[in-house]
Amino acid sequence: MATVYILNGPNLNLLGQRQPEIYGSTTLADVERACADLAGELGFETRFFQSNHEGVIVDTIHEARHQAAAIVINPGALTHTSVAILDALNTFDNPVIEVHISNIHKRESFRHHSYVSLRAEGVIAGLGTNGYLMALRHLAPLIGSRTA
Repeated sequence: MATVYILNGPNLNLLGQRQPEIYGSTTLADVERACADLAGELGFETRFFQSNHEGVIVDTIHEARHQAAAIVINPGALTHTSVAILDALNTFDNPVIEVHISNIHKRESFRHHSYVSLRAEGVIAGLGTNGYLMALRHLAPLIGSRTA
């Protein structure tokens, strides 16, 4: 069965507690359950990761090169700073979808630039945690064509 890696960066472990006016009350565990349920309905599985450490995210992307049919990534603040994550994603041959819970383009100007967008096939921003589910729905036919 195909696997989609869902990667989350710094501070997303505090989802549901940190700045609920921006990020809502849904926890990362809620997102993980919703993604696993939807993936099951769509015929694939997910591996869910979160780290506050850039190198761990890079290592997980390296692992995904041999394990994953696609990556959904919300790099958090590393979106705007990490060439290392971009370089790691550039070694991954399958689809990458970038997700942001908030609309990064309506926030501080430093959040308007994303290194990850240079690699991602698509970006979903500002649709809350529903963006993760939208990413999985988008990937379903692509994954099906890779595993058929």
